[in-house]
Amino acid sequence: MYRVESGGGLVQAGGSLRLSCTVPGIIFENNDMAWYRQASGKAREFVASVLTSGRTEYADFVKDRFTISRDNRKNTVYLEMNRLKPEDTGIYYCNVNWDFNSWGQGTQVTVSS
Repeated sequence: MYRVESGGGLVQAGGSLRLSCTVPGIIFENNDMAWYRQASGKAREFVASVLTSGRTEYADFVKDRFTISRDNRKNTVYLEMNRLKPEDTGIYYCNVNWDFNSWGQGTQVTVSS
């Protein structure tokens, strides 16, 4: 499934970034959306999700720092990341409807200390 992930970059610790993931060609409002990340040499891990109902969930390590949201009119899910830490460094991927066989290229986030 094609998707466009963007918004990553290099930021100092304590800074902010806003990631976007646009998925054209689907009925976006019918799909749960999530963000995962993968640090170098580590397994991919769950970051946050927003269900079709609007309910959100977060990994403990990003609670109160990250906010996931969705705009169904734009087929886009966002991840607002604040108070970034060096350990947040990695490639961030959006996931569509818990399909773990389909991933995009992701967007690189690098947080310097």
